[in-house]
Amino acid sequence: MSTATASPLVEALDAQAVALARAEAGRSPASLPSSAGEALAAMRAAAREAARRHGLPTTRQERWRHTSLRALAARRFEASASEAASPDAANASALAAALAHLPASRLVIVNGRFAPALSSLQGLPEGLRLRLFSDVLRDAPAEAAAWLATDTARSDAAFPQWNAALAEDGFVLDVDAGVRIATPLHLVVLGIEDGADRAFHLRHRIALGAGAELTLTTHQLAAGAHRHLLNTVLQIELGEGAMLTQARVQRESDGATLLQRTVATLGAKAHYRRLDLELGGALSRHELDVRLAGDGAVLEANGVLLADGRRHLDTRLGIEHLARDTRCELVWRGLGAGRGRAVFHGGILIAEGADGSNASLSNKNLLLDDGAEIDTQPVLVIHADDVQAAHGATVGRLDEAALFYLRARGLPLAEATAMLTAAFLREPLALIDHEALVSTLMASLELRLAASSFAGGGVSSR
Repeated sequence: MSTATASPLVEALDAQAVALARAEAGRSPASLPSSAGEALAAMRAAAREAARRHGLPTTRQERWRHTSLRALAARRFEASASEAASPDAANASALAAALAHLPASRLVIVNGRFAPALSSLQGLPEGLRLRLFSDVLRDAPAEAAAWLATDTARSDAAFPQWNAALAEDGFVLDVDAGVRIATPLHLVVLGIEDGADRAFHLRHRIALGAGAELTLTTHQLAAGAHRHLLNTVLQIELGEGAMLTQARVQRESDGATLLQRTVATLGAKAHYRRLDLELGGALSRHELDVRLAGDGAVLEANGVLLADGRRHLDTRLGIEHLARDTRCELVWRGLGAGRGRAVFHGGILIAEGADGSNASLSNKNLLLDDGAEIDTQPVLVIHADDVQAAHGATVGRLDEAALFYLRARGLPLAEATAMLTAAFLREPLALIDHEALVSTLMASLELRLAASSFAGGGVSSR
């Protein structure tokens, strides 16, 4: 793909990649061998070239069939500033409100840059090591290059490729073997208006040693209205018997675009439990790929897609059972209102030799308005013997009898609709067993539901 035929978005990202390469070439520490910086530069250049060659995904590609990037391709974004943006008076109060309910320990990133003044990392337990990705790039560029080079081979992986070429910050979290951390750690990614539409590329990595346990909550929030692009890649590695509980709350600005990819590999008897609340943004796409690589590995992944207004939410699961006696349980609930659109793909592969695997997927969806749309596609591929597998997907409307019951007792239509909708969407939250964290997640969900305008439901399809 030549620069002459590139879209405005690709042209802007390409120019940023060139500028970053020049900057990195001039700031490698003298204490490091030149080969370390050269490895990073070569990886960045390869990723940039692959992204330019493949171009942006289109609806002609199966993995992107329901999500058009035409409007995004026509936009230009500026690079992130060299430091975390300082909010103006109008945004300062919104930023304070966004952080007010979040306890320590927390790491805050504002417009793609670490914000130490807003972070609170005191008292981290022994055995937990937290680094900024920007520090890894500076102090261990060869290590950073090896991480960035993963998961960029597909022809429709333009955004992971641009992430590899442009990522400058994020967090790297390592938990030593046997260390169990009871207090949740909070990662907060904030978008604020700072005079331009900007593109941010964050790279995160989590590694838990054998028998380690950690609870992590990721908050993707807006402090004021903006139209930024956030491109994130998260890599997770769980050692034997490790357990990671992760909750992600996405409540970004209505003008924001979020493209996120999570790639996780689970060792023997490892347990990955996660919950995603997709509540904001103009366009939000999340690819969650999990490899159950060790015998007895377990994945529990639940989520909520709240597509109201003109919001477009796209979630794509790719779960691979590669070892014996592995298990996955997936419970997702979607809601379409206004002219919103929710897209869900639940792909499960049970590979040859993965005998004794147990896979379950439930995706139920509600349509509250005729202008809303929900596309759901459960896919189950089995190449092993002696397995248990089930999947189901439904799209319907609110139960008319339940709605009538509430209205007959004096509740207005909007309030009755919101009450039934909230009950429908709460089910995935039962996955989290940390009381304080559940309260935080429920507050986020209820706040979004209160801000939504529901036109009313119809007859149930059940």
